[in-house]
Amino acid sequence: MLGKLDVAVLRAFRTRGHTPSRERAVAAFSRLGEQAMLWMALSAAGAALDPDNRPVYKRAAKTIFGTYACNQLIKVAVRRRRPRLEGLPPLAGTLSGLSYPSAHAATSFAGARMLAQVLPATPLYATAVGLVLSRLYLGLHYPSDVLAGGALGASIAELAS
Repeated sequence: MLGKLDVAVLRAFRTRGHTPSRERAVAAFSRLGEQAMLWMALSAAGAALDPDNRPVYKRAAKTIFGTYACNQLIKVAVRRRRPRLEGLPPLAGTLSGLSYPSAHAATSFAGARMLAQVLPATPLYATAVGLVLSRLYLGLHYPSDVLAGGALGASIAELAS
């Protein structure tokens, strides 16, 4: 049942709202989440520019890095392959063929949760959601991958807060 729902939702994301220019824009946006680059850059910039909140930014960076590492260990243990939909190839490359859980989702929700202590929460969470949805639009993850990743990142960040 979950497998069929996963595929049906993924297929909807891969077949609706696509144009070449949107696909390029979403792929470019999605690259911001690679290896948690956006979230680590925000943490580093905050630590450099906001000395009063430097401990929060440092804790955020450690939490985001730890979330990424934990996510990678789970990926290797679970070994779920990335989705392959007939006639709908993925629209971007990945470093790994492993899909579960989504590192974009895990690090984005960990980053948003940690950085919302010192930055406006709405744009942080909107960016996190956008990065998560980009993975579905590009055909790189099943919906259950991004849900699990988001839950993982939010949980780790909650424990670290």
